[in-house]
Amino acid sequence: MATLGIDGISSGLDTSSIISALMQIEAGPQTLLSKKKSTAESVVSSLQSINTKIKALADAAATAAKASTWTTFKATSSSSAVTATASTSATAGSLTFSVDAVAKSQVSLSASVASGADLVADNPPTLTVKKADGTYASVTATSNSLADIAKAINSGDLGVTATVVSTGGGTSRLQFTGTATGTDGAFELYVGDEAAATAGTATRLDASVTRAASDAQITLWKGTAEEQSFTQSSNTFTGLMTGVDVTVSKVEEDVTVSSAVDSSAVKSQVSGLVTKMTAILTAIDAGTKSTSTTNSDGTSSVSGGLLAGDALVRNMRSKLNEAMTYPIDGKSPSEYGIEVDRYGAITFNETAFAEALAEDPAGVATAMQSLATRLEDAADIYADSQDGVLTQSLKTRQTEIDSLASQISNWDTRLAARQEALYAKFTAMEVTLSSLNSQMDYITSALESLSTSSSK
Repeated sequence: MATLGIDGISSGLDTSSIISALMQIEAGPQTLLSKKKSTAESVVSSLQSINTKIKALADAAATAAKASTWTTFKATSSSSAVTATASTSATAGSLTFSVDAVAKSQVSLSASVASGADLVADNPPTLTVKKADGTYASVTATSNSLADIAKAINSGDLGVTATVVSTGGGTSRLQFTGTATGTDGAFELYVGDEAAATAGTATRLDASVTRAASDAQITLWKGTAEEQSFTQSSNTFTGLMTGVDVTVSKVEEDVTVSSAVDSSAVKSQVSGLVTKMTAILTAIDAGTKSTSTTNSDGTSSVSGGLLAGDALVRNMRSKLNEAMTYPIDGKSPSEYGIEVDRYGAITFNETAFAEALAEDPAGVATAMQSLATRLEDAADIYADSQDGVLTQSLKTRQTEIDSLASQISNWDTRLAARQEALYAKFTAMEVTLSSLNSQMDYITSALESLSTSSSK
């Protein structure tokens, strides 16, 4: 509620300053509550950040704990002429073969003409494709112009695309290209419907074949008694090795395709766990670290961090650190590249991990799954969205903050009423003093009048 100040009208006092000073004293408890709320909010913010990092560790550990994570294979090729792709069913192995031929699509040309009418008399014309399997597909163009013929072929499901190509001197050709490679994609294009094409009365439009459709071919164990060739219309040989597809792009002798555990992928799993753990420990250390300051008189004072002395935080750091650094089935994590220096910092040694993986891939996979499971269990104790100890603590702390906010709000109401009461009292005082001053002026005036009359 707004109040009207009447500073010193009768008393000469700075009423507003006096009331402001009194209100500062009255607001002492609210100020303490506000400081307490601010500190609590800072603690919650710090703990929420740590909780988020622990949850990220739990998620990463859950992935690393799966057996499938450690059976991720990568396929490689010894030649740029062949690309290899490994699926989830891939196994370790290698295979050498020769690429004898690459599958190609058919390319044909129409006659060179000045206009579409010179090529096709029918207007609008019906165009029919005879496919390699003996089936037919037809489409009708809107006119016999070369552009409309090409548009009709491209918009139809004919297995053929058409392009108008200028051949100079005012003439053009239509180029027809099969959409599929290999002999399965071969075609013949006629002017006329399916009946005419079948009867042999239709005119072939792509009379000049500049590139015949051809199949891809690879040969395994070439030059041996076990030599075996594979021929197909596609350039991708699916499942040539278990879970490995290879795609050929040019003729090449003695190409070797290999499939092995993807060391970079599994390495990133372990390094990711170390990175996330380091982020957690760094955040906790930053929150608990004490700081020293020099006072104006030259003395020093030490103050603890926001989280200093918090038993939950101290216990949490200890348990998570143990989950990462304690032995795995009797072996030190350092054997797998997870090292701890003399200051307690955890680092990842890529070279040590790579050596362990090369020596015993299965053993490393088993050990890392055990480690990941241990980390996931430890992280879930604190960061589980329902039952996590830290999660529950954050809920309790937030309830306390809400309570402090309510108390502060109640103090706002109380202080507003107190301020209004003070203004009312000081206003009444000024009014009373003003009345007394008026009476004094009257009495003084009356006495002066009596004195003047007496002297006369």
